[in-house]
Amino acid sequence: MFARKSILTASALLAAGIGCASAADWSDTSIGYRYGTKFAEPFNNSDIKKNIFNLSHASGYKYGSNYFNIDMLMSDNNDSPTVNGVPNKQSQAHEAYVVYRHTLDFGKIAGKSLAVGPFRGFGFTAGFDYNNKSGDGYQSKKRMLVAGPTVMMDVPGFLNISLLQLWESNEPARAVFRKPGRYHYDPHPMLNLAWGIPLGSTGLSFSGYANFIAAKGDNENVARTKTKAETNIDMALLYDFSGLIGAQKNTFKAGIAYQYWKNKFGNDHNGPAGDGAYAKTPMVRAEYHF
Repeated sequence: MFARKSILTASALLAAGIGCASAADWSDTSIGYRYGTKFAEPFNNSDIKKNIFNLSHASGYKYGSNYFNIDMLMSDNNDSPTVNGVPNKQSQAHEAYVVYRHTLDFGKIAGKSLAVGPFRGFGFTAGFDYNNKSGDGYQSKKRMLVAGPTVMMDVPGFLNISLLQLWESNEPARAVFRKPGRYHYDPHPMLNLAWGIPLGSTGLSFSGYANFIAAKGDNENVARTKTKAETNIDMALLYDFSGLIGAQKNTFKAGIAYQYWKNKFGNDHNGPAGDGAYAKTPMVRAEYHF
């Protein structure tokens, strides 16, 4: 019942977002690429190379804003089913990860500015995460709904801070379930920061997100291990190279990125999940906006 309700709710949110985007006051759509050689996965002590292609869309309309992103992640053969902790390297993992967020802006709804002190505005955010992964043994099928209040900080560009409640479930292929079927973690909160800040007239911009996620109860395994609070920070420092290709400002950006992910997916990096649950990943990154 929960899974069906989650799918219906997510579909309604996406449909609402698409409808709002059709009457957008502004929009920004981009395709991007990231590459790193030190990605990590729990229960796997090998460094993993990943090529990541993404499509991203952000837009604002009369009452708020929409954000949609899909990542296509392609790993090398170190991200494979393991035997005694060692990848068998018979396959390469592939993953699709989708994020959608819709934020209602209370100031826009009221028709007046609600700015006060360091706050540009206030709102409410809802959305979902969805992933499918194959080739790694675990084969995640994450489904997650999110909802909670948001404050918009008064900075160049944007900095949004949200306190979101998460309802997450999974149905991986690995045969470690206490019982078959979709497993639902305990509802749990997340403090989320999302930002995109131009650094004056340098041509540089600093963007990214930070998620501070509370523990979500028991894991789905038969040992009933407890999940841990996790920290996931992904940030990029990009330079605007648009002039080199004769394009308008902020069309083509490239630079460096870094991901810090402690207790990845709620797995204790001091436990059996090992170093693979503690990612520290430098990357190169490029984006083309249109």
